[in-house]
Amino acid sequence: MASAATRASPKPLAGGALIAGAFALALANFVVVLDMTIANVSIPHIAGGLAVSPTQGTWAITSYSVADAISVPLTGWLAARFGTVRWFLIAITGFGLFSLLCGISQSLSMLVVFRVLQGLSGGPLMSLSQILLLRIFPPARASIGIAIWAMTTTTAPILGPILGGLISDNWHWSWIFFINLPVVAVCAFGVWRMLTPFETERLRSPIDVIGLALLVAAVGSFQIMLDTGHDNDWFGSTWIVFLAIVSALGFASFIIWELTDDHPVVDIRIFRSRGFAFGTAAVSLGFGAFFSQVVLTPLWLQQYAGYTATETGYIVAWIGCFAVLLSPVAAQLTARVDLRITISAGLIWMALMSLLRSHWTVDAGYLTLALPHLLQGMGMPFFFVGLTALTLSSVDPKDATSAAGLSNFMRTLSGAIGTATATTVWDGATRTSRSELASNLNDPAGAISALQHVGMSIDQARVAIERQVEVQAATVGALNTFLTAGLVFVVAAICVWLAPLPKEIRMGGGH
Repeated sequence: MASAATRASPKPLAGGALIAGAFALALANFVVVLDMTIANVSIPHIAGGLAVSPTQGTWAITSYSVADAISVPLTGWLAARFGTVRWFLIAITGFGLFSLLCGISQSLSMLVVFRVLQGLSGGPLMSLSQILLLRIFPPARASIGIAIWAMTTTTAPILGPILGGLISDNWHWSWIFFINLPVVAVCAFGVWRMLTPFETERLRSPIDVIGLALLVAAVGSFQIMLDTGHDNDWFGSTWIVFLAIVSALGFASFIIWELTDDHPVVDIRIFRSRGFAFGTAAVSLGFGAFFSQVVLTPLWLQQYAGYTATETGYIVAWIGCFAVLLSPVAAQLTARVDLRITISAGLIWMALMSLLRSHWTVDAGYLTLALPHLLQGMGMPFFFVGLTALTLSSVDPKDATSAAGLSNFMRTLSGAIGTATATTVWDGATRTSRSELASNLNDPAGAISALQHVGMSIDQARVAIERQVEVQAATVGALNTFLTAGLVFVVAAICVWLAPLPKEIRMGGGH
């Protein structure tokens, strides 16, 4: 990305032009981040509308996340090749177009394809919006631009579940994609009008085509294997075995190729830094565990606890409140306290919230369900901000941009993997619990008889009992999955202490 910004910058914007330009860029970042969470509470509606299972419905989330992750390493090359402003306009236009196509999808396969394309378009927008915000603000006020970018990044996950729930319950799930269109129009027009003078020089830099192809093949086959493994009896299926072999060979070939290519799409040599390696491992484990809970909780609440999508949104959205309020505190502590203390404390706190979730029941009230989300936000800033500082400070300044891209790639990819893994673990734990509960029912004949006495037929009574067993089994499975996520948080906290403390703390981009 740095190579795309080498041309002398025009005079920073001021007054109304600065406000309009900053608003357009912040709004673009907001809508991209919003689309990472707005679909979470809408999965049951999407699955019902497309006649698929809720587990299959989560493909709408994982496909977007994987595509978003794959596009991140390409952002710098694309901005250099086509110009930062020009590529921003191309990306935001593509994001709007594929949002429209997602909304009119008539099958799961159509939705997944268009979500992949939407993710590929949206992935570069987060980095591009941050770069352009820094360019339009005077150097003395650059911190304001970063604050605006950070604020939209942290507030979008709060509004995502609420908007997703309200739209799904009161209109149609397709509108979670259609609402992007006016936002995209405003962003594109604002950037075109205000930021065209900030276009960067176009450079014909080489692109690692083979490395990119291997990355797509490895990541894509691995994610498809996770998403479809349950439906295909895992390794009892030739298809799943084939995907596993392609993924394994793809990753091995990708690593070998990237270590030998002069212009790697992902500079994995950075992993030679122990601090970056273990910091990125902690990011991946922590974000995978975090995102698995973010996706699993709305599914359980709507399918088994009797909550609507709107009610679910109002429960889940609390997770962002303390995250927004404490982010400045976490940033200030990075230079004053051993980073490993604050990061591991944040991860252990999130593990404790997983333990708190493990006491939920289907009859739990609103406060019981909302409290872990509200409190979890207290640990998130110390996890996210601290690990960003740790990973970027562990590499040479000249490698900071590559390190940031690689860390973001791993974080986003881990979210998709965490989602697929959590739904698989949940399903397996549910089947095991159902078998145990069914074999240990206390006087089922008496329960059927009692239900017949209140007016049910024998078939209705059996269905009612089966439903109760299913609900309780799914709840036990969900709680076990939450505990597993808590254990992953603890492992991530341990990884942090395997990284040496950097001599100098940097928050980004070589600064």
